[in-house]
Amino acid sequence: MPESAEPTRAVARAAWSGEDLAVVVEGVWRVTAPRPAWETVVEGRTPAIVRLHAGELGRWDSSLPLFVFAAQQWARERGIACDADGLPANLREVLSQLARSHETSVPVDRAESFLTNVGVATADTLAKARTILGFVGECVLGVQRLARRPGKFRWGDCFGEMQQCGAMALPIVSLISFLVGVTLAYTGALVLRQFGGDIWIADMIGLSMVREMGAVMTGVVLAGRTGAAFAATLGNMKAGEEIDALETLGISPVEFLVLPRILALAVMMPLLTMYANALGILGGMVVAYGLLSIPPAAYWVEMLTIVDLSDIASGFLKAVAFGVIIGLAGCLRGLQAERSAAGVGQAATSAVVTALLLLVVADALFAVIFNALGI
Repeated sequence: MPESAEPTRAVARAAWSGEDLAVVVEGVWRVTAPRPAWETVVEGRTPAIVRLHAGELGRWDSSLPLFVFAAQQWARERGIACDADGLPANLREVLSQLARSHETSVPVDRAESFLTNVGVATADTLAKARTILGFVGECVLGVQRLARRPGKFRWGDCFGEMQQCGAMALPIVSLISFLVGVTLAYTGALVLRQFGGDIWIADMIGLSMVREMGAVMTGVVLAGRTGAAFAATLGNMKAGEEIDALETLGISPVEFLVLPRILALAVMMPLLTMYANALGILGGMVVAYGLLSIPPAAYWVEMLTIVDLSDIASGFLKAVAFGVIIGLAGCLRGLQAERSAAGVGQAATSAVVTALLLLVVADALFAVIFNALGI
C-alpha cells in the first residue's frame, strides 16, 4: 500500500473536552498559502485551558509561530492557561524568542513613587547646575588668562560679533521698544484718566522703560536672535569636528570661540538697552500727545522729576548681566549639541529657553537686591 502523501493544507483541529480545548496543528504551513485564524478555531467560546499539540505536521515557516503566538496572546488577555508542551521543541524555541522580542509578559505597574521622581529630578537639576557652573568657571579662568595676555584675544572676531548682535539688531529692537512704550502708555492712560493724573503717564513710562522693560525686552530679543545664533554656529562647528580640531591643536574652544561672543554681547547689550529706553519713552510721548494732549516738553520735564541716575544705572547693570547670561547660555548649548542636524536645532531651542529662564531669575534677584539697597 503506498504511503500517504504529505498534507498540503494548514489545519488546526479543535477538540472540546468539557471546558478544555485541545488544538492540533497539522499540514504544511506557508505564509503564502491559506491557513486558519485562531478566532475561527475557538468559535467565540472561552475555555478553561488551551492545550496545543502537533499532529501530522509538515513543513512550516513563520506562519505557524504567528498562529500559536496569537493563541497565547488571546489566552493571556483572558487569563486562560495555554499549554504548548505538545509542540515541537524547535517551534517552542521560536515562540520564546518571539515572546521576548514583543515583551509579551503580563504587564505590571512600573510607575515610580513620588519621592523617586523628586529624587531623580533633583539629581538631574544638580547635574545641570554643576555643568553650568563648570562652564562659567572655565570662562572666568579664560578671562584671567586673556587679561594677562590681551594680545592673544581675537579682537577681530569680537568686533564682528558686535556688529552682528548690535548694529544688525537695531531694527527689531527699535520696533519692539517703540511698541512697548505705546502699549504701556495706552494701558496707563486707562487708569490715570479716571483720577485726573494724565501727566503722570510720563512718570510711569520713564520708570518702566529705564528700570525694567528696556533691559528685559532687549534681552528677550537678543536671546531669540543672538543666543540661538551662537548655539547654532557652535553646534555646526562641533558637528563638523572643528572644535575637536582646535582641542587637538591645544587651543581652548572657550578662549577661541566663547569669550569673543560673550564680550561682544556684554558690550552691546547695554548700548541697545539705552537705545530701547529712548524709543520706549518716545512711544509713550507720542501716545501722551495724541491721546491725552500732553505737550512733549511737559512730558519730558515731568519724566525728569522721577527718573534719576540711579534708575539708569540699575537698568544699565541689568543689561550687562543679561548680555553675559545670553552669551553663556548660547555658547554652552552650542558646545553641548549633538553631532547632527537635529542636534543643532535642539541646541538652538535649548539656548533660547535657558537664556529666557535665567533672565527671569536674574531679573527677580535684581529686584530683591535693589529693594534691599533702596535703589
